[in-house]
Amino acid sequence: MKFIITGKNIDVTEGLRTAVTEKIGKLEKFFSQDTEVNVTLSVEKDRQKIEVTIPVKGNIIRAEQVSSDMYASIDLVEGIIERQLKKYRKKIIDRKQSAQSFTPEYMETEYEEDDAIKIVRTKRFAIKPMDPEEACVQMELLGHDFFVFMNAETDEVNVVYKRKGNTYGLIEPEF
Repeated sequence: MKFIITGKNIDVTEGLRTAVTEKIGKLEKFFSQDTEVNVTLSVEKDRQKIEVTIPVKGNIIRAEQVSSDMYASIDLVEGIIERQLKKYRKKIIDRKQSAQSFTPEYMETEYEEDDAIKIVRTKRFAIKPMDPEEACVQMELLGHDFFVFMNAETDEVNVVYKRKGNTYGLIEPEF
C-alpha cells in the first residue's frame, strides 16, 4: 500500500506517520500492493480528526473518526474500514471490475454478513416546487438531515442536506 499522509492545522510528525502506516497498514492483507491510501489528519480546537480514503476501481472506501486524541482516532478508523470491507465483500465482488484492487485472500475469504441492507419502509410524497432556502427551512421543520424537493428555478429534483457545523449542501442532478 502507498500512503499519502497530509495534515491540516497539524504537523505530521514521524510518530504520527508511523502510527498511521502501522495501524492502517494492517489492512494490507485486503489490498493489492499498488493500492493508494489517502490519509488526512486535521485538528480543530479539541477535535483530532483522521480521514482515510482508499480509491479502488469502481468504488471508494472511506472512513473518518474524531476524538480528543489523534492516536485514538487512528486506532478507531482502522477498525471501521476493516468492518466495511468484511460487510461489503460480496457487493464488491459482484462488481468484478474492483476485484483487481484486492488480494486473492480477501476475495476468497467468507465473512459473516450480519448487517445485510434491508429497505424496511417506503415513503411517497408530493414534491412541491420551492427554492433551496425554503427546502432547508422545511428540512429543519421536519427534523431531517436531508430533503428532496423540486427546484422552482430549474424544474429539476434536488436534495438539500445538513452538513457538520450547521451548514447546508445542495445536490443538483447532472445528466
